[in-house]
Amino acid sequence: MLGPVILAASRSDRMRRLISAAPVTGPVVDRFIPGETVDDVLPIVQDLTDRGLEVTLDVVGEDITTPEQAAAARDAYLELVERLGDLELGTRAEMSVKLSLFGQALRGGHELALANVRPVVEAAAAIGTTVTLDAEDHTTLDSMFAIHEELRKDFPQTGCVIQAYLYRTEADARRLADSGSRVRLVKGAYKEPAEVAYQQRSETDKAYVRVLRILMEGEGYPMIGSHDPRLISIAQELARRASRKPDEYEFQMLYGIRSDEHLRLAAEGHRMRVYTAYGTDWYGYFMRRLAERPANLLFFGRSILTKG
Repeated sequence: MLGPVILAASRSDRMRRLISAAPVTGPVVDRFIPGETVDDVLPIVQDLTDRGLEVTLDVVGEDITTPEQAAAARDAYLELVERLGDLELGTRAEMSVKLSLFGQALRGGHELALANVRPVVEAAAAIGTTVTLDAEDHTTLDSMFAIHEELRKDFPQTGCVIQAYLYRTEADARRLADSGSRVRLVKGAYKEPAEVAYQQRSETDKAYVRVLRILMEGEGYPMIGSHDPRLISIAQELARRASRKPDEYEFQMLYGIRSDEHLRLAAEGHRMRVYTAYGTDWYGYFMRRLAERPANLLFFGRSILTKG
């Protein structure tokens, strides 16, 4: 089980230094993170949308230690919103936000994160798009859901993410589906203890299907975050059984993974959104991508053997 080992490495400063310094790391990271600045990523967004895809953008970074860093993260998102508006991409590109980047873990972090994310949500609404609050480890979720609920009072299209491997998620899904929320369902990519999360992939997959059924049968807008062909087929069948039209749910996949499948789903008339991250603080995001799928780790390993 390499996944837990990689997730542990994602929090190791020593591993961060080693991997960041490896000569092959840059080209491999580029597969998942297509740039460090908004100028780098906007041509990618334009290309994806020109090909019939939609996008959600994530400014990567999590290890915030000061309110000033949180404010800088807020400003980075505000710049992104402004640039998307200039290009008239508001109807095709939304944003994904990790509240840890906005200071959630700092002293008074709940209020700080809410204060920082609100202007981003307001600015997004002004250009016709929205924001989805990403889920992080289980200790942050009550705060994330409370912020989500507060934002939806003025901006009901604000989305959130739930993680199938957590025991609590079925109850969260019922509550969110009843409220008509936009909900992205993912398997989960943090190292969580057995007290709160399934440890076996097969159990997580079963939970994913149970939760997805709740969302499809509910009043909200399900966003299927998965690259698993079997789960994608199940999602299509559940949508059919729930009599959902193609614009009443969407698929979401990561930039750089199964790109041909992105285009196939879009060509079939599905809404297909590509989760696209950019920024300089890429390490934690990159390591979780390796942990999620063995194929990603093999890709990295082949690059080391070929170019190291």
